[in-house]
Amino acid sequence: MADASPTGQPRILKCTNPACGLRFPDPRGQVDRCPRCGAAVLFVAAQPAIPPEPRTPPQPLPRTRAVLLDNLRSAWNVGAIFRIADAAGYGHLYLTGITPTPPHPNVAKVALGAEASVAWSYHPDAVALAQTLRAQGWTLWALEVVPEAEPLPVGQPVPEEPWAWLIGHEVTGLDPDLLALAHRVWALPMHGRKRSLNAAMAFAAAAYRVAAR
Repeated sequence: MADASPTGQPRILKCTNPACGLRFPDPRGQVDRCPRCGAAVLFVAAQPAIPPEPRTPPQPLPRTRAVLLDNLRSAWNVGAIFRIADAAGYGHLYLTGITPTPPHPNVAKVALGAEASVAWSYHPDAVALAQTLRAQGWTLWALEVVPEAEPLPVGQPVPEEPWAWLIGHEVTGLDPDLLALAHRVWALPMHGRKRSLNAAMAFAAAAYRVAAR
């Protein structure tokens, strides 16, 4: 087995086979052979330690910044959006229709605890929910690839009143009646051949393109 990290931190190892030369992390200190060719490995560096999660409870995230997920199928996408929402300061996820909810194991696996820090609620009908939010003074922004969508610029100011992103089904997109309730419709600029991003990736890009309040 390769030498232990002198600091006790996760190790970076390198294969001793010149024809392979694989360099890779060993976070648990359990690897003694190259996973690619099976040759012996050497310790070459210590991986910087990742700071532990804070033990003191953080300030509650603002419930006036939210995301409405309209019939997302993938628990992986839902888990990723929980984690992105936590990172970007969104305080509530509205999960609608067939969208998986906690404690689904794949939601929890990807969210890595963010499903506990971001409040959420389940609603069977996204359109009825959006009508209620609008009646309560919420501004709704759709993130969708449709002809009427505006390119979302970097630093786009956010509304002063409570507001929520609307993000739709991975294949069919937003329900047309839900899209009609949006105050604005945005799309991310695409510079290659593909016309859109994965739902969670698109939310991450949009969340960090808008200006912080």
